[in-house]
Amino acid sequence: MYARGGMVATSQPLAAQAGLEMLKQGGNAIDAALCTAIALTVLEPTSNGIGGDAFCLIWDGKTLHGLNGSGAAPNGISPETLKEQGLEAIPTHGWLPVTVPGAPRSWADLHARFGRLPFEKLFEPALHYARNGFPLSPRVAHLWQRSSQLFSSAPFGGSEFAGWRNTFMPISFQPRAGTIWASEDHARTLERIAHSKAEDFYSGELATKIDRFARETGGILRHSDLEQHRSEWVQPISTTYRGHQVWEIPPSGQGIVALEALGILEGLALPSDRNSVQAVHFPLEAVKLAFADAERFIGDSRFGRMPDLLEPDYLQERRALISEAARFPEAGRPKPGGTVYLCAADSSGMMVSFIQSNYMGFGSGVVVPGTGIALQNRGHNFSLESGHPNLLEGGKRPYHTIIPGFLTKDGAAVGPFGVMGGFMQPQGHVQVMVNTLEYGLGPQAALNAPRWRWTEGLNVELERGMPPEIALELQKRGHQVVSEADSGGFGCGQIIWRDRDGTLIGGSDPRADGCVAAF
Repeated sequence: MYARGGMVATSQPLAAQAGLEMLKQGGNAIDAALCTAIALTVLEPTSNGIGGDAFCLIWDGKTLHGLNGSGAAPNGISPETLKEQGLEAIPTHGWLPVTVPGAPRSWADLHARFGRLPFEKLFEPALHYARNGFPLSPRVAHLWQRSSQLFSSAPFGGSEFAGWRNTFMPISFQPRAGTIWASEDHARTLERIAHSKAEDFYSGELATKIDRFARETGGILRHSDLEQHRSEWVQPISTTYRGHQVWEIPPSGQGIVALEALGILEGLALPSDRNSVQAVHFPLEAVKLAFADAERFIGDSRFGRMPDLLEPDYLQERRALISEAARFPEAGRPKPGGTVYLCAADSSGMMVSFIQSNYMGFGSGVVVPGTGIALQNRGHNFSLESGHPNLLEGGKRPYHTIIPGFLTKDGAAVGPFGVMGGFMQPQGHVQVMVNTLEYGLGPQAALNAPRWRWTEGLNVELERGMPPEIALELQKRGHQVVSEADSGGFGCGQIIWRDRDGTLIGGSDPRADGCVAAF
């Protein structure tokens, strides 16, 4: 898509159009992004919600700003909490993995600093769809159906999960493409957030409802945890790759994985043929090394200094480990030191990279009755290893998977990009950047290209469409390859670039229902 007036790209067409409408009514890119994000809590609840987290990179026309809108673990939780319940790992569902939702506060904070339209106006499309209903798009319907099977199984019979069934699987509702779903609970909650600029969620009636339900059903989250939450403005971090600067949010997010992998690749010569085995093998090995470092060293930066994984000498050390053979990933020794993605751009030069998630589809499965608030399960990513920087601790943010990306060249914005999908996200960022900067693909072609995905050890999955000879050659190098893997695990991305003439060029991943909306 090419346009000049403004552009929004995301995984659900109605949400993209909602954001575009804000641009047409005189809003800027942050207004469009926030409107889209708020609408997505209604239009794509299979991937995000009111009870999730958000991260954002904002180019204001001259400078790049970063917001970490993730929440911390409740103050009342610790590794001992799990041991007392006979658990050796943090579960994926229920109250134990629930962390403080950061998304509503991030909406208010971003709007207060950069917004142009009235905050309440940004909620109008979401309120319309929540009250009047909308037809499920195909991918959302598929994910909804899969979740309905999960939450109808025996482990989810507890009272803490009743709100999910009442909200997302009301009597006679069947999640198929075209089926209409509405939620007055969502609408009322969004209205309270809009009118109070999110204060009601953290210190008002909504906070009280969350606290009460937690106490009634065995949860640890309290009103005081919500009241203490703040977004954090952060300095974005970057690495150089092929004459450009690639930017990410610093830890507790995993954007550092993408940057370290690209920093390693910067010193390697990739083949001119992007369909050759080396064009997969080198980036794959770089990603494995970066993931190993992140797993060992990354946690909430407020709880201790972390090593500099982007230091040039250290990148050279890691680069030297890459050979023609597959390598089992191990952390180095550096010096001490369920998601929706959207992007937006306006005619003034502002560009926004925004990501929002509940994690693992609908999140924890805990929905506060009468509110539509599906609480995230980000706490599952904490470690229980004593002394680990990501050790579970009250008031601490977990290692976070959602990462918005941004690209600049010579101090000027090229634009926002992102690939959602759990631990696929930094791998998707690396592949999109290699496709763009190494092989010259435009936004849509860079997103369309078949992907690979490292899972663990020597295991790698290749998406359908990857040349079969690549699978054979990777196996010869020692990789354990699963080819023709289902595309559902390879992430879904969006891109908007601005060229030298100010023309916006957008792409939307075919792996989801999304589109680029522009004028």
